[in-house]
Amino acid sequence: MGKRGGNSRQFGPGQFGAAAGKRTGRLSPRMGRENMVQAFALGCLLLMGGLALAGPSGLLAWEENQRLLVERRQEIATLSHERDVLHNRVALLDPRHVDPDLAGELLRSRLNVVHPDEMVLLLPH
Repeated sequence: MGKRGGNSRQFGPGQFGAAAGKRTGRLSPRMGRENMVQAFALGCLLLMGGLALAGPSGLLAWEENQRLLVERRQEIATLSHERDVLHNRVALLDPRHVDPDLAGELLRSRLNVVHPDEMVLLLPH
């Protein structure tokens, strides 16, 4: 008997127990299902990794999104300035206290009206 007691059977190369040398060529149904689950999980991970890299909000699109953000902020600043100018013009045309200069400018430009003491000069284009 060996030092450990019990079974002192020595195995030769390539032999690891009673079933050594027997191969059926078929996997058990459980092993097949486990492999399918692992393949499915690997596919899902690869898909998520691909989307994280090349998706619409992935790493490759980050620079393009930053450039678009800068453009949109410039456009917002321009539109805000235009809105402020129009808001000021609307405030000057308030019926309760109309700005006389603006009212005169609008009358002259839209109705082609002048005061009797004004002189109109036509400039060549």
